[in-house]
Parts: sequence; C-alpha cells; structure tokens
Amino acid sequence: MTEQLAGVRYVVEDVQAAVDFYTKHLGFTVRLNAAPGFADVVRGPLRLLLSGPASSGYRATPADAAVAGRNRIHLTFDDLDAEIDRLRAAGLSFRTEVVSGPGGRQILVADPAGNLIELFQPAVR
Repeated sequence: MTEQLAGVRYVVEDVQAAVDFYTKHLGFTVRLNAAPGFADVVRGPLRLLLSGPASSGYRATPADAAVAGRNRIHLTFDDLDAEIDRLRAAGLSFRTEVVSGPGGRQILVADPAGNLIELFQPAVR
C-alpha cells in the first residue's frame, strides 16, 4: 500500500520562496521541487502542494479567490514558546499574539504568499 498523506494546496506567487520557508522554518522536507511552477513538501502526514502561476492548480483558482483566506494548516509543537523564540530569531514576524483556550495555545504566522500557518501546543490534560 502506498503512503497515505493528507494533501493541502496553497497558491503562492514564488514557489522557491515558499519551499525555502517551509523547509527552513517549519520542518518540511521536499518530495518534488519543480519551481517555478510547483513543489510538493511534507511534514509528517501532511503533504503541502505549493502551486505557482505556471501550475494548473494555480490557474484553476477562481479570480475572486485571489487572496489567502482564513483557512490555515495546523502544526503541533511540544513547546510553543521555544518555537516562537526560534522563529523570531530567524526574522519571522507573527500575525497574532498567542491565544489560549481550553484545547491549548496558538499563534499564527504567514508564509511569503500570505497563507496562514497555525502553530499549536495542546493543553496538558
């Protein structure tokens, strides 16, 4: 049986910048890099399809969906504060402050195209 991954497509303007962001800062590895058109990166069971202007996934996106939405991928970390410190030291800025709730704590960062990524630490039960 082939490996089962959950796939999410993010439309980006610069595929290589997106590959660099996800691999350098968020622990993704490259499965396929066909920049400038397309790249396929993975982290655990998440397959992130990065589609640039030359790809069919990008061209199939309706014009009224030209900006990043409120949807986001969700990445879990054991120590959210350490992750925030590491990313700030690397020069990244966050779109929100840390928000706490009954399920845990989260903060949002955006990739170079403005797509949101939720960094999450589950509450201790």
